[in-house]
Amino acid sequence: MPIKSKAQRRKFAQLLVEGKITPETFEEWNRGAGSKSLPERLHPKKGAATRKRAGRRGPERPAKRSTKRAAKRKASARKARARRTRRPSRKR
Repeated sequence: MPIKSKAQRRKFAQLLVEGKITPETFEEWNRGAGSKSLPERLHPKKGAATRKRAGRRGPERPAKRSTKRAAKRKASARKARARRTRRPSRKR
């Protein structure tokens, strides 16, 4: 089975240096890849691609004031959620 990425090639070289694989095994896998150019990683890490750059944020906005009505709605929603998730007590 051929090596599929540069990272995999480096890992196999490290295993070869540590003596965990034989030179024949390394050559067999490396030969399968040939001289074609390989990607750095087969599946890039997710965190690196989706991270946002640190930069200037927009103008500072004042905090929203919560009204009594909104606070009531939040409280009643919280109670309803608690009622739905509450388990009936077991009889012993």
